[in-house]
Amino acid sequence: MTFSNRFSRRIFLQIGAVAAGGVLLPAFANARQGAARITTTDLAGATLFQGAGGNVVALVSPEGALMIDGGRAANADALIAAVKSATRTTRIHTLVNTHWHPDQTGANEAVGKAGGVIIAHEKTKTALSHTIYSSAILTTRLAPLPEIARPTKTVRLDGTLDFPGQTVEYGYMPAAHTDGDIYIHLPKVNVLAAGGVVSAENWPLLDWKNGAWFGGRVRALEHLAKIVKPDTKVVPADGRVMTGAEIVTQRDMYQKLFSTMIGYLNMGLGPEDAVQRRPLKAYEGQYGDSSAFTYGALRSMMIAYVPD
Repeated sequence: MTFSNRFSRRIFLQIGAVAAGGVLLPAFANARQGAARITTTDLAGATLFQGAGGNVVALVSPEGALMIDGGRAANADALIAAVKSATRTTRIHTLVNTHWHPDQTGANEAVGKAGGVIIAHEKTKTALSHTIYSSAILTTRLAPLPEIARPTKTVRLDGTLDFPGQTVEYGYMPAAHTDGDIYIHLPKVNVLAAGGVVSAENWPLLDWKNGAWFGGRVRALEHLAKIVKPDTKVVPADGRVMTGAEIVTQRDMYQKLFSTMIGYLNMGLGPEDAVQRRPLKAYEGQYGDSSAFTYGALRSMMIAYVPD
């Protein structure tokens, strides 16, 4: 049974208000000092670049390279030089932002100034055009990007991009990690760039202060699980490459957790109670301490299920 048709908002009409607690959620790591060391990995038809602050995937065409995400701004020059060298192109033709966090948008300004096309969800463009004052992930305000660094083309739902010799599919994952997450699927080379919705090495947090919630995460995993093959190379926002089989495993894990969280809410429990119960204890050996993720997941559900 999928999440989408399983629960009604009105289940929660009898849930009492639970005060939000003071658990401090971790922020993005600071950018490394000095020149970035960019490494490349051949994905058999695409190239993975790591070391710029976030994972970046690039494809080559006669018109220039297509980049999926752009690392941090401090590493933009090193990243773009590495992409041009690996793809043997002289320009970045298109840059796709899977979402608006700084680890994904650092190359926007350089690509924009060079005349490249920047593509993102329309909500990502909105976020990049205004100051972000509060976030469940960032610890400080995030200033808007210069106009030249903002997306020049936006998408809303699902579709395809024109790219020579390659079908580039994209899809919107509503409220899954931020409020503007998209995935990029390259079926010809069996690669899926999933952004911040999945992770092989830690718990990808929910920015519940900016439109994300745990139900959106579950829906996104259910959708991605239908796209992948067991051997699909899945590139998260950071960390190692995953497989399609791992996406199915994470879908099952999150579906189970969602049911557990429903039970907590029906018992009148809040985020602090959920943290104490450690429903993800069995997975902490693989992903680390689950406190912040558990807190954010239940907090986001309390926001999403405001009584009608």
